[in-house]
Amino acid sequence: MKSSLPPLNSLVAFEAAARRLSFTKAADELGVSQGAISRQIKILEETLGSRLFRRTKPQLALTKTGQGYYEAISLPLARIADATTAIKDNSQGSITLVTTNAMAAFWLLPRYSRFQADHPEIEVNIIAVDSIAQLDQMEVDLGLYYCKESPEHYRATPLFEERVFPVCSPNYLTSHPEIEDPELLARSTRLVLDSAEDWIDWHDWFDSAAIEQPGDHKIVLNSYPLVIQAALNGQGVALAWETLVDDYLDSGLLVAPTHNALATQSRFYLLEHKRGQSPAVSAMSHWLQKETEA
Repeated sequence: MKSSLPPLNSLVAFEAAARRLSFTKAADELGVSQGAISRQIKILEETLGSRLFRRTKPQLALTKTGQGYYEAISLPLARIADATTAIKDNSQGSITLVTTNAMAAFWLLPRYSRFQADHPEIEVNIIAVDSIAQLDQMEVDLGLYYCKESPEHYRATPLFEERVFPVCSPNYLTSHPEIEDPELLARSTRLVLDSAEDWIDWHDWFDSAAIEQPGDHKIVLNSYPLVIQAALNGQGVALAWETLVDDYLDSGLLVAPTHNALATQSRFYLLEHKRGQSPAVSAMSHWLQKETEA
């Protein structure tokens, strides 16, 4: 026997649009585009053979059929949502957190044991992906990214205002004391990060210090952890994001040869999907924000 039930996605889209009386607000709530909501409503209306909305200005309105249908489906859908949440609450919980290699290596992992101690029941899958553009191609609960604007479908909470400045190993500074002068630093071997999205580069830093662009003494690396490792090895001078290298500065493994720092226009953001959060995701989100305040 063929089922007469309409597609679940259409029912969910209709319930949100009917409750909010707005396709735009329904799209924001569900983390989809307004066009996707319109398509699902059209599918449902074609399935039922009846109009559900009167598209009048300034506000969307339900037809008599639409009002009756909303009253019939809203409670069952709410019960399904409650039952799903109850099952998730009783399970261990799993989170997928995506961030850059640098953020994972230098900030997140050194602190992660504290989250494990507080929430041993939560499994966290940490995925390192440097390009923020790939978020929409993945199933992601949380993201930690340095960017100017957050991707669509994500709520963005600013975590850090960053300062960028040169760093090197103590031995490199001893061998090249002249780099304490920013103009002479331009003649040193610079460790350059290649293909960084929104990240400050050496040209930006020298421009901010009103110094002529440097020559070709550089080592180009495609990963920020490699850049910092090269600096630790005494192979040159790297541009450091304060939040990512503060442990190395505190321990003396890295030093700042000059006090010239550039404040960035971008920030590190906590990105949370607009589709809603499980208790496990909420716990991780709150912990991340608390860690930035410590």
